[in-house]
Amino acid sequence: MPRLKLTIAYVGTQYHGWQTQARKNASPLPTIQNIIEDAVAHVLGERVHVHGAGRTDAGVHAEAQVAHLDVPESRARMDWQLALNTLLPRDIRIADAVLVPDTFHAQHSAVRKTYEYRLWLSKRYTPPQLFPFVWACGPVDVERMDEGSRYLLGKRDFASLKNAGTDLRTTVRTILSITRTPEGQLPEDCLELTWRFEADGFLKQMVRNTMGLLVAVGRGKLEPADIPGILDACDRRIAPLTAPACGLTMKKVWYDDMFPLAASGHEGA
Repeated sequence: MPRLKLTIAYVGTQYHGWQTQARKNASPLPTIQNIIEDAVAHVLGERVHVHGAGRTDAGVHAEAQVAHLDVPESRARMDWQLALNTLLPRDIRIADAVLVPDTFHAQHSAVRKTYEYRLWLSKRYTPPQLFPFVWACGPVDVERMDEGSRYLLGKRDFASLKNAGTDLRTTVRTILSITRTPEGQLPEDCLELTWRFEADGFLKQMVRNTMGLLVAVGRGKLEPADIPGILDACDRRIAPLTAPACGLTMKKVWYDDMFPLAASGHEGA
């Protein structure tokens, strides 16, 4: 069957994360995956599993989550973007829909991922339009955070920054870069700070735990040089608390050139 790759943007505030969650004797909790599968079922007349690149948590947002599904040949070249966006709620949008080879897998074919985390550096107030998208952590020392971030780069065991919930063969990952905007010394009136994390993969809530760790350093609760010892312990209990979900956005999922994209066409739904 033809395989369709979806690029999906969503505001995660009202949802229980990406992955469908069944409840005994009750309807499934509203999740991004479940809502999209409902829309696909409306188009096809049957339910089809939609495989996501990553299981974003409840309240986490995405600008470019990636998913794939297999569709009948007769529906492969319809305008899936238009068809699904007509059915989906306004806080879930299909940014792109293209045909790909059947060897493509949204999760397993990914070679790296990029997330951003937004901090609001005041506890006195948060602009209402930003409230669902930032952690109002208050003032932080970004130079200390910069120093701490350097200890996180490279291939390491990040078990201390993984929350329970997913069985994995290894907790070793490679963080390729950690950057922030604005760069350098912050202007005196700067209240918004965005951290970007790029890695070959992330453990469960690893970005939120990493952000919580760096904020603890920025608040002076930990020294930057404490980070290697925290990682070496491979013990989640000694690391700081998880940062709130609201500040996190999945920005991009990267794939090799071995999966060239084909046009999906624009036939009617």
